[in-house]
Amino acid sequence: MPNRHTVGDEQDKWDWRRLGQSSFFGELRKALQRHKQRMKRIEVVAAVITDGDTYLATQRKGGDWDGYWEFPGGKIEAGETPQEALVREIHEELDVLITVGDKLCTVEYDYPTFHLTMHCYLCTLSEGAPKLSEHKAIRKLKASELSSLTWLPADVEVVAHLQVHEETLQ
Repeated sequence: MPNRHTVGDEQDKWDWRRLGQSSFFGELRKALQRHKQRMKRIEVVAAVITDGDTYLATQRKGGDWDGYWEFPGGKIEAGETPQEALVREIHEELDVLITVGDKLCTVEYDYPTFHLTMHCYLCTLSEGAPKLSEHKAIRKLKASELSSLTWLPADVEVVAHLQVHEETLQ
């Protein structure tokens, strides 16, 4: 049976027996980096809304992540600061006004079809009571209760930051 490829072609590059384990994983790492560079990149903001010792969580409605919990927020539009985007998004989603405080963290997460950069800010309600329009449910939880919900993958890291943040305040 004739050889289906010649040494040096694309398929041969992935022959770990020829390359050796460390070279194979080096090539794999380079391929993953190239894929990541080609992925769509989305930059968003999230409001970690506090009320005393509780945090506001919203449950997604519809789409691939229906039923998962998240900290509300959205995309930053051209010309907006992250803080301006956050005030706009929270007003659109929950019909409330917020005061944006300190930045809690920035999460970098690779979903299957895009790379997400999420800037998370500690916020407080300044006017109004949250109303459901884009979400299924709203809950207020203590930091110790946050892990009881099924969070979007990127938001899991925010929950971890909050729990560490709570420990440092005590």
